[in-house]
Amino acid sequence: MMQPPPMACRPAARSLIFHHFELSPFAEKVRLILGCKAAQWHSVLIPMLMPKPDVLALTGGYRRTPLLQIGADVWCDSALIARVLDRELGGSSLFPATQPLAPVLAQWADWTLFWSVIDFASQPACLAHRFGHLTEAQRLAITADRNPFRASVPKLTPNDAGACLQQHLQTLERQLASGHEFVCGELSVADFSVAHVVWHLRRAGPPAEHLLAPFKQVLKWHERMLAFGHGQAQAMSSEQALQRAAQAPGHEACSFTPEPGLMLGQTVSVAASDYGHEPSCGELVGLNALEVVIARSDARAGQVHVHFPRVGFRITPA
Repeated sequence: MMQPPPMACRPAARSLIFHHFELSPFAEKVRLILGCKAAQWHSVLIPMLMPKPDVLALTGGYRRTPLLQIGADVWCDSALIARVLDRELGGSSLFPATQPLAPVLAQWADWTLFWSVIDFASQPACLAHRFGHLTEAQRLAITADRNPFRASVPKLTPNDAGACLQQHLQTLERQLASGHEFVCGELSVADFSVAHVVWHLRRAGPPAEHLLAPFKQVLKWHERMLAFGHGQAQAMSSEQALQRAAQAPGHEACSFTPEPGLMLGQTVSVAASDYGHEPSCGELVGLNALEVVIARSDARAGQVHVHFPRVGFRITPA
């Protein structure tokens, strides 16, 4: 099987600041893209649980992980971050014209496949493997933080989630066994969305190992994805990241396509429509098929432009 070619890490045209924590699956998706693109980047480690004051200084309310920062612009959600990195870092596109359905498959993995894994990994044996080293108080803190966060997401029993995963993994196995190196044939964003979910599943202990064992092609493909690594990261504090934002000379150019009830310069609230509904408020400065951009001011971060995907987020006039 083809292995990822060795590449020397290269800096982006602009300094990339990535806000994440080690155990975040969606952060792993972006870290693998950074590795695939052989990127140099600044790593800001953020808390897994609230409070996250330095994150909210940048976003104004949005708390999901990860975030990508370039100067005083902040991009939220891994789907949008993948597009920005593809543009900034160049090389072979992760959105190839020959694979127009790759973003759709990525969206399926980021939602359907992901939540099946989350619910499968909620069985006692998986929880003991993942969190057995924590104190009771720490486990209760995770539960108290995460239950409201995903309250709007329908839950499956671990058995039902396991049945869904069996079917999904069988489909991926057949696709990869048919001679494809990657899930769409050509490397695309879909591979990174599926890869971070499988990465999370593989960390769930013996029940997950037993579930995955028959799917040899999936496991071989996943090892190829992990071989991309994470590029070259340099540690940065959240205080330094806020200073970078405050000192930035300007913002990313953005376009505006009017929608009913939404006008340039209007004060709006933007929030995810699936889970983690904490809104961010600001002045509407960008709107198009891919993103919505608001301008907001913070005492420490200065004037910040916050970018959200247009799909999966609701915009409410304030």
